[in-house]
Amino acid sequence: MTAALTHLGAKGEANMVDVGDKAETTRTAIAEGLVAMRPETLKMILDGDAKKGDVLGTARIAGIMAAKRTHELIPLCHPLLLTKVSVDIEPDATLPGLKVTALARVTGKTGVEMEALTAVSVACLTIYDMAKAVDRAMVISGIRLVEKTGGKSGDYKADAKGAGQ
Repeated sequence: MTAALTHLGAKGEANMVDVGDKAETTRTAIAEGLVAMRPETLKMILDGDAKKGDVLGTARIAGIMAAKRTHELIPLCHPLLLTKVSVDIEPDATLPGLKVTALARVTGKTGVEMEALTAVSVACLTIYDMAKAVDRAMVISGIRLVEKTGGKSGDYKADAKGAGQ
């Protein structure tokens, strides 16, 4: 890995990258994360029996809202005019638990990886929050960038183990 860190100045100080001269392109990022839980907890969520309400719907909305506020949470992120954010949550009986996938898209001068990762992270945290009364042993894991397209650095796709290609 020979690329320099873009958020560091000449003296090592943190700075916001100047994207003013970059070309506007359509940029897309997909991220994923997992929430492992007891089988009974997964059943409760899927049956819609959680005391706090619709876990999946609430987590989906929380993830979308978080993506839109990424620049307020991550200090050196640019505010972006997102054109699309989606959060999908699917049961995974092999965990057992839920797999959360987020897509973020923008036509702009900088990428949307952080927005997709933030959406997944907050959706996973929301699932935990809404079901923790019955299962505090839930484990959030595997939050990662799966794919990105657009921009000067080109496309990226993670392999099954999480390493980039």
